[in-house]
Amino acid sequence: MPPHGRRRLSSLTVTLLLFFFFLSTASAVSAVLGIDLGTGYIKTALVKPGIPLEIVLTKDSKRKETAAVAFKPSKASKQDPDVFPERVYGGDALALSARFPNDVYPNLKPLLAQHYQSSDLVSVYKGRYPELQPVPSKGRGTVGFKSSSFQQGDDLFLVEELLAMELKNIRANALAMAGKGSTIRDVVVTIPPFYTAEEKRAVVMAAELAGLRILSLISDGLAVGLNYATSRTFQTVNEGGQPEVHLVYDMGAGSTSATILRFQGRTVKDIGKFNKTVQEVQVLGTGWDSSLGGDVLNQVIVDDMLEKFADSPGAKKLGVEIGQIRQHGRTMAKLWKESERLRQVLSANTETQAGFEGLYHDDVNFRYKVTRAEFERLASKYADKVKAPITSALESAKLSLSDLESVILHGGAVRTPFIQQELETVVGSSDKIRTNVNSDEAAVFGAAFKAASISPSFRVKEIRTGDTPGFASGAWWTADGKEKQQKLFTPTSIIGAEKQVAFKVLEDFTFTLYQQVFNQLGNKIEVPVTEVQTKNMTASIKKLDDTFGCVAADISTRFAIRLSPTDGLPEVVSGTVSCEVTEKKGGVVDGMKDLFGFGSKKGEQKPLAEDGEGVESSSPIVNTETATSSPKESQTAEPVSAEPTQDEKRKEATKKTQTIYIDFASEPAGLPQLSTETFQRIKDRLSAFDVSDRSRVRREETLNTLEAFAYKARDLLEDEGFISASTATQRAEIEDKFKAASEWLYGEGAEATRQTLKDRLEELRSLVNPVQMRKDEAVKRPEAIKSLQEALDQVKVMVDVVGQAQESYSIQLEIASSTSASADSASSASDPSTTSSAPENTSASSTVVDDFADLDDDPLTSSTTSHSTATPSTAPAPQPPPYTEADLSSLISTRDEVQSWLDAKLAAQAILSPSDDPAILSSDLTTKSTELNQQVMKILQKQMKANRPPPPPPPPKKPGKGTKGGKKGAKKGMKNTVNIDEMLRDMPAQEREEIERAMREAEGKTKGDDNGEKEADKLKERLRKKMEHGEL
Repeated sequence: MPPHGRRRLSSLTVTLLLFFFFLSTASAVSAVLGIDLGTGYIKTALVKPGIPLEIVLTKDSKRKETAAVAFKPSKASKQDPDVFPERVYGGDALALSARFPNDVYPNLKPLLAQHYQSSDLVSVYKGRYPELQPVPSKGRGTVGFKSSSFQQGDDLFLVEELLAMELKNIRANALAMAGKGSTIRDVVVTIPPFYTAEEKRAVVMAAELAGLRILSLISDGLAVGLNYATSRTFQTVNEGGQPEVHLVYDMGAGSTSATILRFQGRTVKDIGKFNKTVQEVQVLGTGWDSSLGGDVLNQVIVDDMLEKFADSPGAKKLGVEIGQIRQHGRTMAKLWKESERLRQVLSANTETQAGFEGLYHDDVNFRYKVTRAEFERLASKYADKVKAPITSALESAKLSLSDLESVILHGGAVRTPFIQQELETVVGSSDKIRTNVNSDEAAVFGAAFKAASISPSFRVKEIRTGDTPGFASGAWWTADGKEKQQKLFTPTSIIGAEKQVAFKVLEDFTFTLYQQVFNQLGNKIEVPVTEVQTKNMTASIKKLDDTFGCVAADISTRFAIRLSPTDGLPEVVSGTVSCEVTEKKGGVVDGMKDLFGFGSKKGEQKPLAEDGEGVESSSPIVNTETATSSPKESQTAEPVSAEPTQDEKRKEATKKTQTIYIDFASEPAGLPQLSTETFQRIKDRLSAFDVSDRSRVRREETLNTLEAFAYKARDLLEDEGFISASTATQRAEIEDKFKAASEWLYGEGAEATRQTLKDRLEELRSLVNPVQMRKDEAVKRPEAIKSLQEALDQVKVMVDVVGQAQESYSIQLEIASSTSASADSASSASDPSTTSSAPENTSASSTVVDDFADLDDDPLTSSTTSHSTATPSTAPAPQPPPYTEADLSSLISTRDEVQSWLDAKLAAQAILSPSDDPAILSSDLTTKSTELNQQVMKILQKQMKANRPPPPPPPPKKPGKGTKGGKKGAKKGMKNTVNIDEMLRDMPAQEREEIERAMREAEGKTKGDDNGEKEADKLKERLRKKMEHGEL
């Protein structure tokens, strides 16, 4: 038995553990998402077992969702605080902007974590959407919105909450695509390279509010590069290959970025003694313009339309100016929606136009025409901004344009000819401009690939990525009354890199990690990111002093700080205080010798004297470093060398580092975070929105059902079957009720609650359903009656069959009884003669010597003789039928009961009119038919079981051979012959005689002939099989 603590698990236990492990692993497999969070559009890709990298379609089957959410007001939401306005997403939301410009929220991404009072982006946003009501949030100062669809006392909506609604909608679309039973929680989201800690945390907060977990934030350029690398293999650098350097130029709706990437292969160590080649994608440098994008180009078209509209006769007639028009929400919503379409058309055409009806005023129409040349002239002021991100990226990577192999274009705005012309001018040649990736979906595919590579549920091509934070970071702290500062990471440091940072502090203290970002004027400022407070540092240093004698000058304080793999922000991984101490210790062998008394011989005990008493040394036992020999020992000992002995060398002093880990607490710094109560309140409101949306969907389903039922009633009133199944009074009532319901639906019913709609629907159904039932029964009843009559006929036939079987069995019993009586009388008459002859036979046999008594009898002749002289056997007893008297009684009673029930129902139905409720239902007729069929099947199953043939007997065994097995073989042969005779017993006499003669001839060949014996066995086996199959 294994010792305690090392028992082996039984095979059953191991099997169960493995089963539950794989079961939990299978249940843990879930889908992951890659989200390209753009300003104008949000694109999503799904990765699921069986669905690799598939774009999630919107409800309108589009491959990208417009980044917008709208509140559609309703009377119910204003009257009932528990009813929320309807939320509309994507293109449907933008379609409402002309009707409800104060409740449509598009392009929210630039407002994330922006301070309401100091951000220029807030002013730009208010200018584009004048009807919206942005306000500063309490305690944070970021942007929030007041909605006119809610009561004035309600809290405002944070930008993060509105973005969370859009993410929830995307997640719902992904779940619908993934299928029933799927779960989606983990995502990778793309962000611009210029996002600061506050903006990154805002994205993470929106995802958490939507029920998603951020696996990683990935920069737009790296996501495009990752997608670029999935279908390519690059040269291996540690085998003499050269890396490739490309620049990804990404221009979306709100911003533009340039990312320089290095692509290469590398051979690394794999499991065991094997190597493998992995692909690497590394960010070398980034540049950006956070204000240049498609919206800026749309803005120049909007400004041109405003100027031309202000000069139009209709506007002059109204006496409006450009400033007034800019403040008109419906007008600006129409112009903004049309400006993007115009710019996209100009990418493929030289001119385009647009028409507006009722612009600013119902009676004012406006037509606008623009050419590509005019558009490029209007946008020429942004030409210098196009090249700025490229220049910044090259400076950051310390490269030049000649080092780039290509410029990869991504983003919707790069399709604008004006942008492509400027890029060709910057690069110097159109040969380097590449469109070899999907400019709309490369980033989202890269994000989805990143999510799959992080998730343990998937195995993908190994591509190692290296992102950069975009900003430098460092630490502040105070020591000895002085402010200290240390730089930690550069803008091009690799995310995930870790540094050991030393602090000359010997007591608990607080230090701050910061980012070096740019303000609106382009100047660098240091913004706090995380505040770290130590907890046990003072006590740990005291422990080093008291326990190990460490002095302050020898104590080292270090913290491991890295750029978080999730969001790229600096974070503290661990902290330690340590010092180096000197220890005197012997080797392991010496320690064991000392423990068991076999150590150094200095000062050891002497052997026992003759009287049994021990002789102690003249000096006490002391440490080996200071011990000296006793006078008695020194008389015989050799001179001691000045050099240390081998034992002393092993016990020289050694140095060891004593380390104690520091407990610390980290808190986000900078923009105040939401309190736990506020965060939970927002989540509760989002959940209430979801409940309200589901209730609204159910209400709409009920409303649609009611409307469809009302239209159906019009057709029913003209149907001949419905007319015959109802009276004139009933039809008149139905017509009045449905007419009133139709008028109510287009009046008060439009805002009625779901319960009110259900009550109306039930009221109408209570009038129509009885008539519809009578109509349906009139159609189904004849066929059901016919089926029941057929079932009754089958039962009658089965009653006759069972009765005849019982009668036949009774007759056979009488015949068998009379035959048995005759046989008994014949047997009693022949008994005297048999008895009188017995003594004579006995005496004869006693005097006659049988010379062949020692030979075996011939089985065939003995068997035949026995049959010829035996007393005639009695006839076999008749076999009872498989049916019993109870079966017959049950059939008769069921038949009579159903027949009586049918006769009574048919009589009752005959006196009813078509408009009366039927006395007999088709469902009842079907039930009775089923009951009769079950009775018949029960009898048939018994008959089938009785007719089932018995299993075939086992094949005969060959008789034994040789002297030892002769008798045994003969017995086996006898057994086989008797079995065949039993099967031949009931055959006709002529056929039986022919078969027996053939068997005797075959048996005669077996004497002394092995081949003949085999032929006889084969013949017997063939005869047996033929008789079994009825061939003889």
